[in-house]
Formats: sequence, C-alpha cells, structure tokens
Amino acid sequence: MTATAIFALLGAKALYLVLIWLASAIVASWFSDRAGYGEKWGLATGLLLTALGAVIWLGIYLLSPRPGSRRAVEGVIPVRHKAAPTDIEERPV
Repeated sequence: MTATAIFALLGAKALYLVLIWLASAIVASWFSDRAGYGEKWGLATGLLLTALGAVIWLGIYLLSPRPGSRRAVEGVIPVRHKAAPTDIEERPV
C-alpha cells in the first residue's frame, strides 16, 4: 500500500520536472531565435542545461543580440502585428 503511494508521488514530481525541463527549452529557443542565433541553439541549450539554459539566453537576448535580428529591430518587447482581414469581414451582408 505504501509502495503505491510512494510511486504515485514520485510520478507527480517527475511530471512536474519534465514540464519545467520542456518549458525552459521552449523559452531558451524563443530567446535565441529572437536574438538572431536560430532556434536550434536555444533548444539544445535549454534541453541540456534545463533552467540555466533559459537564463543564459535571457542574458544574451538582453545584452548582445545580432545586428538585424528581430530583437535588435523591434526591441526587447515584441511588436504585435495586426491580423490581415479575412474574407468574412470583407463580404457584404
């Protein structure tokens, strides 16, 4: 009975750790792509170094983006672009 409870608790903790691991990889990939280094570098760093990879790419994102990258052109906070009109909005009623 106790062995089942221990494995159940271990499973929940492992699930949370996997979600944190994947979230840090996604964040590091986003930072590296916006800084102009490509998604692969951030994804690899985020997967190998977990949360430290996201922190490293945050520093690179804020301090040294490549010239001409989306971060250098748009700034630190991304610009939201207005969606293109659809056919439904242009059709007469």
